Amino acid sequence: MFLRTSTHVYNDKIERLAWELSTADAVIIGAGAGLSASAGFTYAGKRFEDNFEDFIQKYGFEDMYSAGFYPYDTLEEHWAYWSRYIYINRYQDAPNDTYDDLLKLVQGKDYFVLTTNVDHCFQKAGFDKHRLFYTQGDYGLWQCSRPCHNKTYDNETVVRKMVAEQKNMRVPSELVPHCPVCGAPMSMNLRADNTFVEDEGWHQAAERYQDFVRRHQGLHILYLELGVGGNTPVIIKFGFHKATLENPLATYVCINYGEAYAPKEISDRSIVINGDAGEIISNLLSAKF
Repeated sequence: MFLRTSTHVYNDKIERLAWELSTADAVIIGAGAGLSASAGFTYAGKRFEDNFEDFIQKYGFEDMYSAGFYPYDTLEEHWAYWSRYIYINRYQDAPNDTYDDLLKLVQGKDYFVLTTNVDHCFQKAGFDKHRLFYTQGDYGLWQCSRPCHNKTYDNETVVRKMVAEQKNMRVPSELVPHCPVCGAPMSMNLRADNTFVEDEGWHQAAERYQDFVRRHQGLHILYLELGVGGNTPVIIKFGFHKATLENPLATYVCINYGEAYAPKEISDRSIVINGDAGEIISNLLSAKF
């Protein structure tokens, strides 16, 4: 009885969400790490072990993310680790079709994407880059570590060389990146502290997002939150809650594996689904009105 009831409730939610997608004036996607995890970008287990066996043996690392914060003795070793990290999480395609399916789901809709993910999966799947705001940076960009100026630099060419030419867990010294202005070591353009560079492209994307919100104020907006956890709730989750509360025509959707909820103030205009984002997106494609 419980299984049948649970399945019935799930199917009802999928049908309701499919209807909201078909009738909404606009869709604002809020994407967190859970969406990329669903797409196969896992940071522990086999994928980590296959690509970082030597670092695991030397340091006993248990996951890719925490290993990135390790204070390596040399910049050559630091970039040996990070070049592999960047390569597999930024320049390799996602292991499955989750992002491609999500694009199919909103194709033809007036949409915008707000994401804390830094792996570029949206653009690789074909999402319009002018409808994307990467709030926390990009694995594909470097910046001055000080930083002495507000500019970022594409790293693909050098990263690929680092991966190809590193030996004994070190990259050649001549490949270690330094700031072209002040000579300080370069660092990743990732929001980890107050040195994060918000470059011209970041500010342009932020303005496009704010403009999108302004143009759709008071309309039937579907706030589609996918895989957003509790690490940085202010950026997406709390903002979506507030916007839904202020707009009686808005609907809030929270899809998350183990952390799906909606505040009671907007529960009557919320769809909460506890499950894998990729699987739910696939089911929505089948149920799409």
